[in-house]
Amino acid sequence: MTASPGTPALRTLTTALDAAALGEYSATSPAELLRTDAFCWLRRGEGLLGFGEIASFSGTGPERFADAEEWWKQVLAQAQVQDPVRIPGTGALAFGSFAFSKTSSHPSVLVIPALVVGFRDGTAWLTQLTVDGTAPTSASAHALLCAALASGESAFQATGTTPEGASAGSLTSGALSEEEWKESVTAGVRAIAEGGLDKVVLARDVVATFAEPLRRVSILQRLTALYGECWTYGVRGLVGATPEILIKVDGTTAQARVLAGTLDREDEPAGSVDFAATVLGGSDKQRQEHDFAVRSLTRQLAPFATDLSFPAVPFILELPNVWHLASDVTAELAGIDGHLPTSLALVEALHPTAAVCGTPRDNAGKLILELEKMDRGPYAGPVGWLDGAGNGEWGIALRGAVLESPHQARLYAGAGIVEASDPEAELAETWAKFRPMLQALGLHG
Repeated sequence: MTASPGTPALRTLTTALDAAALGEYSATSPAELLRTDAFCWLRRGEGLLGFGEIASFSGTGPERFADAEEWWKQVLAQAQVQDPVRIPGTGALAFGSFAFSKTSSHPSVLVIPALVVGFRDGTAWLTQLTVDGTAPTSASAHALLCAALASGESAFQATGTTPEGASAGSLTSGALSEEEWKESVTAGVRAIAEGGLDKVVLARDVVATFAEPLRRVSILQRLTALYGECWTYGVRGLVGATPEILIKVDGTTAQARVLAGTLDREDEPAGSVDFAATVLGGSDKQRQEHDFAVRSLTRQLAPFATDLSFPAVPFILELPNVWHLASDVTAELAGIDGHLPTSLALVEALHPTAAVCGTPRDNAGKLILELEKMDRGPYAGPVGWLDGAGNGEWGIALRGAVLESPHQARLYAGAGIVEASDPEAELAETWAKFRPMLQALGLHG
């Protein structure tokens, strides 16, 4: 575990933002405040934006979650927090991204920003955070926001709308070609048939290269505009819009959204309003894949809950690119030694779910390392935020990319493999899941 700069002496001040104050910044929603390097967690016009970095944790390996939790507890132990707003996302806060695999060399991080702007249920707020001994004030927080907005490129600066992406870009295979990846799917199906494995999720990567530098702010702005039902995330070079929540903790209540089972919307025949319900909901293969994912998550969450509920039948989640079978799981959290589990503690218990790994997950995880021929890095890992009260929202980093250089982005997508899987159909599913990032990059209509 490494931390910079050690364990910081955190001081925070949260103040409410009214319509008049927001008007000074020509903003009515977080999306309008997006800037190039902003941390981002947005959905349906609500969420959090962070500016600057004042302290961070970085770690790898099987203890990355526990190490991050311990670092955050040490930060909170000596923090001075002024928070009259007192709702989830106010006060002490950090954004985070964790590598999918305990074997990954990609760093898992928690980052404390210098400034947070938040919107929730009609309430807006501004939080300044310091570690240099300076006491935040309302005036200093507003001055810092003005400076951040003035210095960072906005997606609205040029024309008032999201500008076009890079005009010249190429797409190439990553670790495996399409044919090689289909062979891996065939190997996965064979392993399931041999026993000891019900499902394995196999991912692939593609690399997008551009002549002109990428505009991170434009990517995030496009995703918020096109995929408003998803959670648009940005933590350093990791960007995307996930439809799947690993865990959300709000006081004593935890929620998760499980997705497994996918149908490309390009396959929809004209005038067929019941197409998804019939084809997706009526598919034994898709229902089996979904049931594996729901059972996996509820089994892992049960030890932390006094009450756990989920629907007997999944619903159809409609997104611009695909339909998913979806189930929302709700739990009332149980106290352990007088303390409720934090959102990060639940992340550690739940990750990886069957929706992104497989069932049983230890067997599936070993097969993933063997067949994918790549390090997933933060793809399919937890991404989101946590506050000092144990609240937080953590999505699964899907429909995303890692911006590896000013001219290159690596995109990831996967598919759940069961015994009935067809390699060609699974390959097509990955292209449907690549579509949000291809659109955000200007490579797909």
